[in-house]
Amino acid sequence: MTIEHAAVQVARKPWGVADLHPWSSIDGSGEAIGELWFQRVDKNAPDPALLLKLLFTSQPLSIQVHPDDEFARSVGLPNGKTEAWYILAARPGARVALGLKRHLRPQELRAAIRDGSIAGLTQWRPVAKGDIILVPAGTIHAIGAGIVLAEIQQRSDTTFRLFDFGRQRELHEESAVAVSDAGPVQSQSGPRRLTAARTALVASPHFVIERIDLPANSNWELDAKRETWILAIEGRGQIGSRKMSAGDAVFIETDHAGIEVGPDGMRGLMAYPGPDPVIALLQESGERMTATHRQESSEIVGVPT
Repeated sequence: MTIEHAAVQVARKPWGVADLHPWSSIDGSGEAIGELWFQRVDKNAPDPALLLKLLFTSQPLSIQVHPDDEFARSVGLPNGKTEAWYILAARPGARVALGLKRHLRPQELRAAIRDGSIAGLTQWRPVAKGDIILVPAGTIHAIGAGIVLAEIQQRSDTTFRLFDFGRQRELHEESAVAVSDAGPVQSQSGPRRLTAARTALVASPHFVIERIDLPANSNWELDAKRETWILAIEGRGQIGSRKMSAGDAVFIETDHAGIEVGPDGMRGLMAYPGPDPVIALLQESGERMTATHRQESSEIVGVPT
């Protein structure tokens, strides 16, 4: 049984930023911070299946691709890397790349990596606060400048670069060609309302991501049978004994806790292994009590449930 305030690991990047407010008070003025990784407090605990990060970009990241599970396991890795981005903030004109403008044969993709023309073949699109983007393994992608986003992903750090905007880091031509689905992306399903307070943003075999909008001064019951991450993005609340505000994350597994929401309400992201949303995971206290009462009453009078 586990419920803990997640620890934060800092990753300094050339494309990062100095000011992480309001998401963190960590000072990035000495060396730019690009990522905050949320980790288990107990370093000896088993790694969760999912990894939650915050990314801060002042420059575009490399154009890259990640392997799927099958390829990863063929080279001795435990799993591939499908990920999703929730846009927390974006400057006007901020954009991301997802997929290519047209299909490329392997030899065409290899040539585009070698001469740098891949940068003009990626499909860029604008983003704004509240957008959700699923990035399946094998999708060529990039994150542009001026964005703060939450990333939920399979726990893997395997990245193959195709283009690096002049940073002179190694490119991974052969691996990138081997794993890429070198074409336009398929259309993605839109958000689906589960309850008045819960919206399923992504439901994939690897993870489910929900946005939770908890009203002011409400009380909730969280019952996590599997690993679950909650990231506060607006407002304030308390999960168990842990106070939450923007940028705070909690990890819970095989445990339950009460959630007390502050006077301004609380909005957050909730992520857990897929493929389907778990309705019993989070319920308002009164709803849970009512459901329990109905179950008990049905059993007493012999009504089928």
